[in-house]
Amino acid sequence: MGRRLLLPHTRRLMLFLRPMRYSASATATATAGSLRDPLHVCVVGSGPAGFYTAEKMLKGREGVRVDIIDRLPTPFGLVRSGVAPDHPETKIVVNQFSRVAANPRCSFFGNVTLGSDLSLSELRKTYDVVVLAYGAESDRSFGIPGEDLRGIHSAREFVWWYNGHPDMCNLAPDLTNTDSAVVLGQGNVALDVARILLRCTTELASTDIADYALDALRSSTIRKVYLVGRRGPVQAACTAKELREILGNYKMCLKNVNVYIKEADLATSPADKEEMRNSRIKRRVYELLSKAATVHQENNDNDRKELHFVFFRKPTKFLPSEDGSTVGAMELEKTLLKDDGATGKQVAVGTGEFEELKCG
Repeated sequence: MGRRLLLPHTRRLMLFLRPMRYSASATATATAGSLRDPLHVCVVGSGPAGFYTAEKMLKGREGVRVDIIDRLPTPFGLVRSGVAPDHPETKIVVNQFSRVAANPRCSFFGNVTLGSDLSLSELRKTYDVVVLAYGAESDRSFGIPGEDLRGIHSAREFVWWYNGHPDMCNLAPDLTNTDSAVVLGQGNVALDVARILLRCTTELASTDIADYALDALRSSTIRKVYLVGRRGPVQAACTAKELREILGNYKMCLKNVNVYIKEADLATSPADKEEMRNSRIKRRVYELLSKAATVHQENNDNDRKELHFVFFRKPTKFLPSEDGSTVGAMELEKTLLKDDGATGKQVAVGTGEFEELKCG
């Protein structure tokens, strides 16, 4: 991994190839020259998209040579920095990628940054094919007031932090100035973040979570996590497997955590029922949430931590705490679902009613 990448001064005509399929999380572009043997390919990015591309190239064309470059010194991308540390079974795929890297016709070069160490034009002059598979490294902003207050972090930042990504090892989120955290979103990454915040640190100690993150979580005063979604439980973006880890009788489920779901939020409309008829995943997620709401009402324990599923709310403003620079609450607008009038999809529409949710 410490080898230096040497670029031979060969010049070849570059043409755009027909687009190929890659992971939905990656940006992929390919350029090619004469495609004469032996084909020499450069893959920029060593995450799943990059390694799957390299694997297909090595299997699909005899004699092809593949160089994988990455700005980090270590490979595997999101498998290393995006998968939750308490999901070791998901990371098993690195064994497959390691076999690809061990192929004598495949080389990995870390600490090589496209745009500073190398230019795209240099790569195109050197290789028959260049595949850009480095994914997204920026965040979407909400564009609402108060987004620059301290204590607000993107999921990418927070996940990279607890996974030990070198870009975020100094993030140092303050987990000791509040008992409440809000997670905007109800997809699998949102569940990961909630689970890491609430899981017993004794259990996390047996994972590959970053040591500094484990130390911070041991000192954490957070007792309540609110998962906020614009739409209802039928439209929750998580999968049943992820949800079972928090709600159900599952070997890795959260212990000593009470789950709160408002009964009124579980009411379904004819459009909701139609969505569930057309999607087994949606139906299963709704069933799990409905069952959890009943079970946890019967087993309420004030000594436990709390996970609140907040449906039909959209963020409209981040409110400062008394110091004026740190987030102290969220302003949320109540929503209702309406047909978008084009695709038949239900979208969240604000009602003009607002409420505040305190958090740090």
